[in-house]
Amino acid sequence: MLEMTPITIKNETFIAVTLKLPKTNFMAVTNDVGYIMCGALDVGLLNAKLKERKIVAGRAVGVRTIEQLLEAPLESVTLEAEELGITVGMKGKDALLKMKYK
Repeated sequence: MLEMTPITIKNETFIAVTLKLPKTNFMAVTNDVGYIMCGALDVGLLNAKLKERKIVAGRAVGVRTIEQLLEAPLESVTLEAEELGITVGMKGKDALLKMKYK
């Protein structure tokens, strides 16, 4: 089952996406600039093979709900996310608030 829900963090609107798969959930929270995602995100691939796309993204591991994704510290972030001040260890919701156009 696919769920898409708007969420608001400090007056900024994002879209939370949850795809319920057998034995796991795939989760992301996004806006027009970037996204945070569950452990399924391959940040190394984004940085190495898709670098020219300049993807702004962060990955949190061990999360099972959107709420946990928002509160979890990011385990890895893309190079483009670092350009916006998003760092490893930052809470997902704080990273989202930094995802604004340069």
